[in-house]
Amino acid sequence: MADGNTPTGFKERLRYYRDRAGMSRRVLGELCGRSEEWVKALETGKILMPRMLMLVRLAELLGVENLADLTGEQKLTTATFGKRQHEQAERIGHVLASHPIIFEDREPVSADALAATVAQAWMVWHGSPQHRTAIAAVLPRLLEDARTSAKLLDGRDRRRALSSLAQVYHLAQLYFSFQPMHDLVMLTGDRAMHAAQDADDPHAMAAAAWYVNHVFRDAAINAEARIELAHQATKLLRPENSDDDRSLWGLMHLAIALSHAKTGRRGDAEHHWDLAYDAAQRIDGHHPWLLFGQTMVDAYAITMYADLTIASEAVRQAERVALAPMPSATRRSFHTIEIARAYHLQNQPVATVHLLNKAHEIAPDTIAYNLFTRSALMELSASGGATVRDDARDLAHKLQLPAAS
Repeated sequence: MADGNTPTGFKERLRYYRDRAGMSRRVLGELCGRSEEWVKALETGKILMPRMLMLVRLAELLGVENLADLTGEQKLTTATFGKRQHEQAERIGHVLASHPIIFEDREPVSADALAATVAQAWMVWHGSPQHRTAIAAVLPRLLEDARTSAKLLDGRDRRRALSSLAQVYHLAQLYFSFQPMHDLVMLTGDRAMHAAQDADDPHAMAAAAWYVNHVFRDAAINAEARIELAHQATKLLRPENSDDDRSLWGLMHLAIALSHAKTGRRGDAEHHWDLAYDAAQRIDGHHPWLLFGQTMVDAYAITMYADLTIASEAVRQAERVALAPMPSATRRSFHTIEIARAYHLQNQPVATVHLLNKAHEIAPDTIAYNLFTRSALMELSASGGATVRDDARDLAHKLQLPAAS
């Protein structure tokens, strides 16, 4: 239960969590493939509580982890249907949550060596089709080295180590994302921001703001706070001075655009996407590990319009984006899934399943943990037409989803 003021009935709870997410009835209805009137009918009790698949979809969109919090009676978690857990998650979670005492007789890794190792870890994350398994092999040692160096080094080297430590926490956050371990996702975001602030590094703080925005946007909470954080981060940067500053400045405006889209504010979303687009046009290539650049901004336009539930524009944006130049299998797979989401909003199941299969070919680990993929395949496996039902079930089986059974 969120707090003692949460209403008791389903219709009141649905309204409560929708208001908390800052989402209009129209936006919620269209994200569910229904109408504004359908949401109103649920909230006024004119129609009964929907079946399990739709309840799971509502819970995911509203950031409700436990279905009991939404229904008041179902003792099931959305993780049962919506999330899976990596086999190394418990072990890495234990390492992350521990507070080892670092003694002065330890030998810290140099700031240069630590930065190089972290850069290699980003290459692993972006380059491996099984990126969670690959990064899980190096995260425990990376956490140990970064914590030790941030504690024992002095002066400028310590600040550089803290900036590297913030990146390690970003990698941990990405590892835990879309798993039923929301507390660890929140913890990594918070620790990354603290490390970046301790480093007094504007670039590290802006990167941390990007990932904090991810945490709260995915949870559908704190819309105004996360937008304000991104605005504050832009004031730390000098986009006229360097590509790094321009990249991070543009990234902040992209974060703001996506947050506005999530709450249905099209004009604000498009304004800040335009600022991000202009920044991307004025940099040479892309950011080395955040990958901000022209392709990334173009691809996120699909997400923006899908979140705004303007399916036709999301599809139009998808048709002009070439993902092949993006140097990340993880990102290519994610954005391919977002294209599938756009076609799903247009009720085009053949294109949806085709694109989800393509995303699986690019990076199986990305699609296996993607919440839209899991809910869409469950829906199409159960009630899709004959043209797509078998293909949806085959992919669901590969991803070990309940829909495969």
